[in-house]
Order: sequence, then structure tokens, then C-alpha cells
Amino acid sequence: MGLFQRAHQIVEAKANTALDKAENPNEMLDLSYEKMLEQITQVRRALVDIAASKKQLELQETQLQHSVDHLQDQAKAAITAGREDLAKEALSRKAAAQAQVDAMEPQHQQLAEQEEKLTATLTALQNRVNAFRTQKETMKAQYTAAKASASVNESVAGISSTIGDSGAALQRAQDKIATMQARSGALDELLQSGVLEDVGGGDDDIQKELDQVGEQSQVDAELAALKAEVGSGAPAPEALGAGEAGGGGAS
Repeated sequence: MGLFQRAHQIVEAKANTALDKAENPNEMLDLSYEKMLEQITQVRRALVDIAASKKQLELQETQLQHSVDHLQDQAKAAITAGREDLAKEALSRKAAAQAQVDAMEPQHQQLAEQEEKLTATLTALQNRVNAFRTQKETMKAQYTAAKASASVNESVAGISSTIGDSGAALQRAQDKIATMQARSGALDELLQSGVLEDVGGGDDDIQKELDQVGEQSQVDAELAALKAEVGSGAPAPEALGAGEAGGGGAS
């Protein structure tokens, strides 16, 4: 692997790490979960506000209803006392109070409907949050496992690359050793054949004398053997052939 390729891999790894940090699924899931909890909090606050408004409206309605009942009693008392004018005034005030009570009823109904809708919304949100929380933890576990697996695979890939480099280095070393062994063997053969001595220039004088002595000893031994055969009267065929060749040459 070349230097530039290694540098490219390092830069790419750092870029992936930065991107992974910027888009960490665990953080994204936790952020979504927090937003959902915030929505639940907002719905609960709205429910509290509606409940408070509804309660306040009910209190006002109760007070007005008491006024209506009290004015009704006052009107009866005025009639009994012969004060029709007072009875009429009491009934007039009673009518005004009853009008306010009647006007509050639609508001009370509207608040009740809003409270019911928000309660249903809150229930749906809580169910959704519970399901999302379970799914979130599962997805986070899956991401952690996938990240660990990717890290192992990257390590294995790095090891494989290193092994590949080591294998190439070993192959180069083996080739070099084989070349040196072949060269050494060739030199041995050349030394044994004497080629290197001829190439080197100049023979070894002592070796020449030893070779001459060996050759002379062989000749002397063959001559002695030939004389013995001739003296015994049974010359060897090779010796006779040599003698005839020699005689022919003399004549």
C-alpha cells in the first residue's frame, strides 16, 4: 500500500468519524424523545389551564345560581309584604343573573370538550412515547452493535492490509534468498569446473607440477606393465598392435 493511499484512508476515516459524531443516531433518538416529552408537558399544562378555567367558571355559575335562588326568595318575601315594586326589582335582578348563568353554559361545554380532546391527545402521546422509548432503546442497541461490528471489520481490514504488506515483504525476501541461493550454487559449479580459475588468468604452477607428476607416474606404470608382458612371451594385443604400428613406421 502506497503512502498516498494510506493518507487517503486516514483522512476518510477521520471524515467518517466527524460525520458519525455530527449524526449520531443515539443522540438523534434521545433528542426526539425529549421533544416528545416536551409535547406531553405542554398538553398537561394546557389541561391544567382548562381545568382551572372550568373550575372558575363552575364557581361563578354556582354563585350566580345562588343569587338567582336568593332573588327568587326575596321576590316572594316582597309579595308577602305587599311590596310589589320590590318583588318586581328582585325578579328583574334574578332574570339578569339567570341570563349570566345561561351564557356560562356554552363556555362550560366548550371547556369540557377541549378538556376531553386534550385528555385523549395526552393518552395518545403517552402511548406513543412509551412505544418510542422501547423502540429507541432497541435501535440504540442495534446501532451500538453495528458500530462495534464496523469497528471490528475495520480492524480486520487493517490487519488484512498489514498481512498483505507483510506477505509481499516475505515474498520479496524469499525471491531475494532464492536468487542468492541460485547465484551461490552457480558459483559452486563454476569453481568445481575450474571455469573461474581460467577466467581469473594464470594457472596454479604447483597444481600443474602435481598434474604432470600424476600423468608421468601413470605412463611409467603402463610402460612397466608392457615390458613385463613382452618379457613373458605373451604380449598383450594392445602392445602388439602398438609394435606393428611402430615397425611400419620404421620401414
